[in-house]
Amino acid sequence: MKRSILMLTNRFFSLLAFLFLLASCTENTSSDDKYTAYLFTYFTGNGPGEEAIRFAVSEDGYNFKALNDNKAIIDSKKISTSGGVRDPHILRTADGKSFYMVVTDLYVPEMGWSNYAMVLMKSDDLINWTSSVVNIPETYKDEFGDVYRVWAPQTIYDENTGKYMIYFSMKQGEDPDKIYYAYANKDFTALESAPKQLYYPPVESNNKACIDGDIIYKDGKYHLFHKAEDGQPGIKLAISDSLTSGYKLVSNDRVDKETDPVEGSGIFKLNNSDEWILMYDLYTKGGYQFTKSKDLKNFTVIDEDVKMNFHPRHGTVMPITQTELKRLLAKWATFDDPIITANSPKLKKINVSINGAKKKIHLPVKIGTDLTKFDPEFSAFTGFSITPAGAQDFSNGPVEYTISIDEKGSEKFEVTASEDHNPVLEGYYADPDILYAEKTGKYYLYPTTDGFMNWSGYYFKTFSSDDLINWKDEGTILDLKKDVSWISRNAWAPCIIEKKIDGEYKYFYYFSAGQRIGVAVADNPTGPFVDKGEPLIDYKPEGVTGGQEIDPDVFEDPKTGKVYLYWGNGYMAGVELNDDMMSFDKSKIKVLKPDATYREGTYVIYRNGIYYFIWSEDDTRSPKYKLRYATSDSPLGEFTIPENNIIIQKDDEKEIFATGHNSVLQIPGTDEWYLVYHRFNYPKGIEMGDAGGFHREVCIDKMEFNEDGSIKEVKPTFKGIEGLK
Repeated sequence: MKRSILMLTNRFFSLLAFLFLLASCTENTSSDDKYTAYLFTYFTGNGPGEEAIRFAVSEDGYNFKALNDNKAIIDSKKISTSGGVRDPHILRTADGKSFYMVVTDLYVPEMGWSNYAMVLMKSDDLINWTSSVVNIPETYKDEFGDVYRVWAPQTIYDENTGKYMIYFSMKQGEDPDKIYYAYANKDFTALESAPKQLYYPPVESNNKACIDGDIIYKDGKYHLFHKAEDGQPGIKLAISDSLTSGYKLVSNDRVDKETDPVEGSGIFKLNNSDEWILMYDLYTKGGYQFTKSKDLKNFTVIDEDVKMNFHPRHGTVMPITQTELKRLLAKWATFDDPIITANSPKLKKINVSINGAKKKIHLPVKIGTDLTKFDPEFSAFTGFSITPAGAQDFSNGPVEYTISIDEKGSEKFEVTASEDHNPVLEGYYADPDILYAEKTGKYYLYPTTDGFMNWSGYYFKTFSSDDLINWKDEGTILDLKKDVSWISRNAWAPCIIEKKIDGEYKYFYYFSAGQRIGVAVADNPTGPFVDKGEPLIDYKPEGVTGGQEIDPDVFEDPKTGKVYLYWGNGYMAGVELNDDMMSFDKSKIKVLKPDATYREGTYVIYRNGIYYFIWSEDDTRSPKYKLRYATSDSPLGEFTIPENNIIIQKDDEKEIFATGHNSVLQIPGTDEWYLVYHRFNYPKGIEMGDAGGFHREVCIDKMEFNEDGSIKEVKPTFKGIEGLK
């Protein structure tokens, strides 16, 4: 008995000594060894060169910057059998000293969606990696010789066995995709044994095919987030007390906050926080969504808080230390992509251009900013610095700044600042319609509210101005979810007209919603607008089989006082409106015939006896989106196509792209005309791919005519117009 007490006493004091040592180590831990940053590993697409591992870093978990100019950090051909790798998952080992990464071995351009292997990788410093390939049908011929999909492996440490479990999905024959697991060997170069099925969807579940597993341990439970491949493709959650068995589906409802298909769940915990970030790949829309939760059950979208200078596909985020961050930056940070931010509230921040390749930075400032003593308020990522600090005189041209990178030296950058009037609205807006209101003597812009994934906005705003350069946000004038009973999505491309009826001004607002056209009316140009209660147009004109019922334009003929409505995507239709401005004789719809360049966005003006029909060519996601026009002697007449009928198009030298979908303003009582149009966001839109088509900006430039009545081609500018006196 005494011996037992003595042994317990010794163990107690040993435990105290250990805890004291642990406390001492914690107190002396360098800040460089705490988790203060994040590493994001991802790939970018299905094309040649895109299926490769890339790295990005963040210091707050919200703002990520690509390393190595968003190029691969490892040559896929050297580590894979296919020539491509995707779906990277990275993990710190239990002892904190090393790192494991697993990836899908697949090169879609040659293999389609069939593959047979995964790649296991390990590193001691995040820079140098060794790798080995695990080919499932070759290694386990008896059990899985007919497997033709081995997708999205991930790794987790099993505390009960002291081993690393790799889990992934596979498909055999006509069976649905299933999630399997196996333990890696001690060297993390192969699997110890044939994989076993990890998750069994319930019989009553509406999905049987499961891929992209992502396991998080929280509150004594293992949370298996996974993609339901069939049914409604999205992220679902199963929970178990055990890592390797017993997972029960929480609900048939999706955990993600999308209605479109998503995949590639990646969850990470914010440093020094009880909040978790769930991110996933909107693979059909070209986007990536971030959500946040404290309980791993209820998530809210935080896309507006997240900034990335790259476009990831299916990746993972891991916390890292300052030491590791500095090491990554020393290896892959470059002057061609300096991680510098200008934070002055006097800046149009989404238009700041940091061009590392040209060693130039441009700072567009808000109207009225004093450029003789302007402070950009530069801040630098860890490992970067920029001088001089404080206010500088930008009024006489460029100011020289020096950007330094630890262990890499410094470079001189030419920094300019100017009051650029384009874009005229701060933020993402498109498809602008402009109105001069006689009632108020002001100008109003009515755009599409842009920046929503795949044009999924649901409300309209208006902006007012006295001089065409200072614009006041008048707020939301029509919310489809609140104000319109027949549709709640895709609020696009409105137009408006002011009419004086029985001595009172009325404003008729035509808009696209859900590929239909509606109309609402108000007593003031800023609303409130009251919807008609049903769509005005929800059908195709006779003889038309394709296209969409979108992009209305309303035009009052100054010769006759009659009002016409035009619309169409893929076709151009027009009809005279009835006196109530909210109906027309369907039998009088006329399908008009411009040339083959017509895509959408009809806009009609009248000058000196000529009707000008303007339209957008190409797709709004294309950098080549442009404006063309035809002339006619009637508001519904036959067209004459001028020899050179381009009104505005991209400017490669200025890097202004996708100039289209316009309206035109004639200053009342003058022959002074302005073209109001949208373009891709500058400077990031062109880098966004298809997403540039819903990150657009409204601009105004002067429009002029030749003596013969033809329209001079408008050159898009950053400076814009000077503004009316």
